[in-house]
Amino acid sequence: MQYKPHNYQAYATQFIVDNPIAAVFLDMGLGKTVITLTAIYELLFDRFEISKVLVIAPLRVARDTWAAEIKKWDHLKGLTYAVAIGTEAERKEALNKKASVYLINRENVQWLIEESGTAFDYDMVVIDELSSFKSYQTKRFRSLMKVRPHIKRIVGLTGTPSSNGLMDLWAEFRLLDMGKRLGKFITHYRNNYFQPDKRNGQVIFSYKPLPGSEESIHKQIADITISMRAKDFLNMPDCVMNEVSVTLSEKEKKVYETFKRELVVSLGNEEIDASTAAVLSNKLCQMANGAAYNESKKVLVIHDKKLDALEDLIEAANGKPVLIAYWFKHDLERIKERLSAKHIPFSLLDSSDSIIRWNRGELPVALIHPASAGHGLNLQSGGSTLIWFGLTWSLELYQQTNARLWRQGQKDKTVVIHHIITKGTIDENIMKALNRKEKIQTALIDAVKATLEV
Repeated sequence: MQYKPHNYQAYATQFIVDNPIAAVFLDMGLGKTVITLTAIYELLFDRFEISKVLVIAPLRVARDTWAAEIKKWDHLKGLTYAVAIGTEAERKEALNKKASVYLINRENVQWLIEESGTAFDYDMVVIDELSSFKSYQTKRFRSLMKVRPHIKRIVGLTGTPSSNGLMDLWAEFRLLDMGKRLGKFITHYRNNYFQPDKRNGQVIFSYKPLPGSEESIHKQIADITISMRAKDFLNMPDCVMNEVSVTLSEKEKKVYETFKRELVVSLGNEEIDASTAAVLSNKLCQMANGAAYNESKKVLVIHDKKLDALEDLIEAANGKPVLIAYWFKHDLERIKERLSAKHIPFSLLDSSDSIIRWNRGELPVALIHPASAGHGLNLQSGGSTLIWFGLTWSLELYQQTNARLWRQGQKDKTVVIHHIITKGTIDENIMKALNRKEKIQTALIDAVKATLEV
């Protein structure tokens, strides 16, 4: 296929070519893969500045998306690649092939660097979904930092650079510029730009930016960072966000409130308890959805309010395909049980075949988990309605999942995203948190926004 880049795509490609260190914050659907591959091709074959490229990406994206894009475009002809995914033997075989681009999933970064027995002689590294390196304590981050001084060029790609706030940026930019802009140590970064927020005596649970620090951080990283939003460059469909509230009965509400207050509640002969704040939060999310695990992993059903609302939303879709995002395993089982009882055909989007069937319009209802379907899947051909049965605290997974339908190529003029919210529960807190995080990230993206004529 012939590649006719939009102005913004040519601009982004040139930015990567011109900057040995590049942070490229591109909204989902803007074509970050072909943008980067075009820059790689120029650096390899026109400028002869690099000879071997490593692309680190989420599993499915590394296995399917990058390879498909290389084969898709005529102007990339001659660009060879090897996919180092699968068993250890398969990975080693791929690494020993002669190629221009090597693709590996992020979970195998430590293995590649420390255990594979192959030389790390890549002079360019592309990190697709830079946000997956936001934690400096992970093995993948530490391993990549060991070889970072030997990498001539590095590109960080993401649409969600600060999904949990500006604190995420330190590790991402430490990896990119080795600490030049935001400091070499997380403690210095915290002291310079943040102050303690929630705490208990000497124990600090969270930090908030100091006055003016957001602008200072944006200024520090601006020279190597660009951002682009899909709505500024593409003819995007409208997106309608809808909250569908459900109300618990007095009995159901009492169960929830008792557990929240006392960290334990009895349901017949069974008990649900929470030993830590994290466990409490997790189980409150489960309860808001309608069921919870006890200590022996038995599922205890509390209410069916969300299932009733889900059924109503599917009926209101009038036959249009519906995508349902679930979070807990018992959510999935209860949804499947309800759909089966109502004779509503459905499929779990967990294979290439099911994704193809969805995009052909053959599935009235499809079920996805945000953690496995958040990145790299094009689902816009199959429908335009998404229902969040259970919410996630992760802004990254939330935005990426929404972008499976709300993206370029969506046939319908309007994408509708429903959120089923149980009133008076942690659901309301999650929605507020997602909105707060989105505002912080939006400010960052606006600060390093690319300006060009399109």
